[in-house]
Amino acid sequence: MTSTTSSPGGAWARFFDSDVWHSFRNSPTAMVAAAIAFVCVFSAVFAPWVAPHNPFDLATLDLADARLPPAWSDGGKARYLLGTDDQGRDLLSAVMYGARISLLVGLASVALSLVVGVGLGLLSGFAGGKIDAAIMRVCDVMLSFPAILIALLVDGVGRAMFPGAHDTLAFGVLIIAISLSGWVQYARTVRGSTMVERNKEYVQAARVIGVSPYRIMVRHVLPNVMGPVLVLATIQVAAAILTEATLSFLGVGVPPTSPSLGTLIRVGNDFLFSGEWWITIFPGTMLVMIALSVNLLGDWLRDALNPRLR
Repeated sequence: MTSTTSSPGGAWARFFDSDVWHSFRNSPTAMVAAAIAFVCVFSAVFAPWVAPHNPFDLATLDLADARLPPAWSDGGKARYLLGTDDQGRDLLSAVMYGARISLLVGLASVALSLVVGVGLGLLSGFAGGKIDAAIMRVCDVMLSFPAILIALLVDGVGRAMFPGAHDTLAFGVLIIAISLSGWVQYARTVRGSTMVERNKEYVQAARVIGVSPYRIMVRHVLPNVMGPVLVLATIQVAAAILTEATLSFLGVGVPPTSPSLGTLIRVGNDFLFSGEWWITIFPGTMLVMIALSVNLLGDWLRDALNPRLR
């Protein structure tokens, strides 16, 4: 009799019969948050194809269209659904492209934080002793500095070391700056779970039969500590996006030629009190929708993976 566990159909069948999918179907908040997150991510990823205009194509910009209000019409036909900014760029298209940059920086920084934090946390919890003490002291030092301060420090060092190439390296510097403050949470979470797992019977059995410590950590312990890490990573995506927006709002984020949501909010802030509210409100709304939907999904995933709440 052929088993369905190895086929893609069997895997999907197990997923739709799982407690996680059942929890998702019975959580209206999670379903709404997932729908909002999907729309935001889809419009950002496919911005070159779904955006009405290319806001970075200077040949298509007209300063006569600058600071037009939302749904401004030309002969009864709406040209700019969300209005335009101070340079005449279509704000709807700019928000899509800006969300694309914010998501790229946020996801890349979380991925780097996850790799570094999980690796160090796994080593710290499994090895113990002086290695554990050294890694945890570094974590304590990093926790004593706010994330924004660390990012500003790294950005300042990057500007001093590469004065002529800062715009070229801006994305890399920004990702490293956010990751430096984000890996600590993963390391501490994985360390605690690893210290529990290393004393269980399956780890002791692997040691008895001569399995190397590296293989035990990667093949046996790591899969059993990834549950909390996935929840933390989901929540950290929203935090990373907000950190990037804050840095871009302060003028130390991505270059002005590739504005993110934070840059668009900063530009619109200059015109907020003169009546052009849409220039900053719509990018801010997009940022809030992404961060809130991801946070709500993270809260749902935490509860869905918690066996005590089932």
